[in-house]
Amino acid sequence: METTIFYYRQGMPIETGAIIELEDSIKRSPKRLEELSAFDAVIEVETTRLIYHFEKSDMVLGFGETMKGLDKRGSKLVSFCSDEPNHLPSKESLYGAHNFFVILGEKTRGYFIDFPGEILFDVGFEDKNIFNMVIQGVDFDIYEIQGDSLKAVVHKFLSLIGEGYVPPKWGFGYQQCRWSYETADDIRRVAKAMRAADIPCDAIYLDIDYMERFKDFTICDEKFPTFENFVRELRDLDFKLVPIIDAGVKIESGYDVYEEGIRGNHFCVDEKGLPFVAAVWPGLVHFPDFLNDDTRQWFGDKYEVLTRHGIEGFWNDMNEPAIFYTPERLKAFYAHVEKSKEKALDIYSFFELTGEVRGLANSMADYKSFYHRVGDTLVRHDKVHNLYGYNMTRSAYQGLEKIDPDKRFLLFSRASYIGMHRYGGIWMGDNGSWWEHVELTMKMLPALNMCGFMYAGADTGGFQHDADSELMIRWNQLSIFTPLYRNHAAMGTRDQEPYAFDEETTATLRNVIGLRYALIPYLYSSYMKAVKKRVPYSANLIMAYDKDVRVREIEDQLLIGDSLMIAPIYKQNRSGRMVYLPEDMLLWTSSSKEVSNLRVVKQGDRYIDVALEEIALFIRPNQALALGAVADTVGAINAETMTVVGFLCDGIEMSLYDDDGSTKAYKHEQGFDTKIWIKKHGDDIVARMAFCEHHGLMQVKIIVMDGNGVRYEGAVTRETPSISLEKVSWNGK
Repeated sequence: METTIFYYRQGMPIETGAIIELEDSIKRSPKRLEELSAFDAVIEVETTRLIYHFEKSDMVLGFGETMKGLDKRGSKLVSFCSDEPNHLPSKESLYGAHNFFVILGEKTRGYFIDFPGEILFDVGFEDKNIFNMVIQGVDFDIYEIQGDSLKAVVHKFLSLIGEGYVPPKWGFGYQQCRWSYETADDIRRVAKAMRAADIPCDAIYLDIDYMERFKDFTICDEKFPTFENFVRELRDLDFKLVPIIDAGVKIESGYDVYEEGIRGNHFCVDEKGLPFVAAVWPGLVHFPDFLNDDTRQWFGDKYEVLTRHGIEGFWNDMNEPAIFYTPERLKAFYAHVEKSKEKALDIYSFFELTGEVRGLANSMADYKSFYHRVGDTLVRHDKVHNLYGYNMTRSAYQGLEKIDPDKRFLLFSRASYIGMHRYGGIWMGDNGSWWEHVELTMKMLPALNMCGFMYAGADTGGFQHDADSELMIRWNQLSIFTPLYRNHAAMGTRDQEPYAFDEETTATLRNVIGLRYALIPYLYSSYMKAVKKRVPYSANLIMAYDKDVRVREIEDQLLIGDSLMIAPIYKQNRSGRMVYLPEDMLLWTSSSKEVSNLRVVKQGDRYIDVALEEIALFIRPNQALALGAVADTVGAINAETMTVVGFLCDGIEMSLYDDDGSTKAYKHEQGFDTKIWIKKHGDDIVARMAFCEHHGLMQVKIIVMDGNGVRYEGAVTRETPSISLEKVSWNGK
């Protein structure tokens, strides 16, 4: 079945920029909403309701960043970017609004509701047979994709939204962050401790502490004197510094960003046309109007304040936008407190008072009280709320592109909407040091990939609360497969840097992080193939094994690229777990990058022993894994040698992509492809490689095991690119 696109338009939608590669013939002739046959549509004065009647076998996948698992049936979700630090199972919205989902049943259909305001999704919660969607508006687009498989539908959607963001290659290295590295000396201590502990690391982050009283594009001279020299000092230790940028601009006379914003009419306004006032970290702030072209250019240019000091990466935060309070709401709260003093509080008046406290932040009434300039009109913020973080990151990307058009900067955001994936990645926000959030990382990553966000990752170890050594080890064992690999913790929590635990834990974490660096040739190649071919980097098993009914319920095993399946440990005090193999696979149980423990595991349900210091990697049939050298940083990895580990059944054909890692030459097909073929010829196993002329690779060690458990080894070089492998063991002996 050919994958088919249907485009429906209701009213006069605001252009979000989410879809950029739709055929002109389809775009010029949208269908009417009434023609969307799969849904019953009810258009009211200010809302639209879409109703779908479930078939028994239907699954609902997608929605990107949620608290839910693979199949969203039985859930309630709210598409409204939310500053939500408490990631509990009951939470219905997080930082991103990703309105793409696939109904997988008798037919396979994907839907993207392109509406930047609030949408309520009742996915069979109130009535298990009804999928009820309430769009808080009457102006929107819907894109329907019909195909013969989940993989085909997702591929078409990723093609519609355009090529994703590619970070610099160093952005695939381990990164260390904490809210409370308050001074340059704090950062120096972390950098020196990482190197002294022999733990690979590419970047250390600057949270809000580096700013002068939390003002964007400022540096506190007292805490970080001679900042340019400090950046150079860290670079000499092979560390990048990555500062945070927040959405709110402090209201302060003499502060240049504030003064320029006022003069240029760059801030969102209230109903009187005056700059809207709210409060975040610095106190009272204005919000830049990122939906305005001129404002995006103005704010994006400000990143040069830091790039001129040598900064090469940024993370954008608080850009839902988060609101601590508004002066009006705070005034009403104080009045309520004064009134409460007049009587003893019973259960109801006490909870009413505490509810008033909680109601100060991120109030929908506040989001309805300010406006954006869209063209010649003012648009109330709540109608376009989900575009705010997206366009802040778009502003940063365009500003950095202007600063250095050919350079890849690290850039990711907390808030997002479909389409922002072209400008930066995302991290999963303020999680907790809970085992449940290790599992949540596994659930969220493939759903985000379906929505285009390949460069993603969680705060490894948890942002809030305290992590013990076992949790840190197991979480890192998962995070080495996420493109964004960052350890981040909150002020006041236990230190959770890899060197902050006992010697045994530090040694284990050293090996885990080292394995990440060894895997970078494979992970980077898989990431780049995903971006260029418009396929997910990580996926649930159902993406590749959709004919196997068992995988419909498996959400704790992931496919990483073409070759690899992972099944991380995410329960406390476990030395193994059950794994379902949809086909025979080669298991490598690793405690370091040394390839010493290989065995073939047959299709079916299998219990796999995985000691605390070990990681289980499953190589799929006729696929291979590329391993490089371990180094302190990505840039220091020796590119001349490599090891390839494969599971040979019929024949292996592998293409390994690489590029310069720092420029945008990849956009012009200026990458390096190394080709590997491993095939049976009678009783011989022959390995052959086509070395890329422009790549520094000189020698590759080949290790393969066949379906009978026979291991073969050999090495190819540029001088001897084709060899017969030697049999070295039988069933691991």
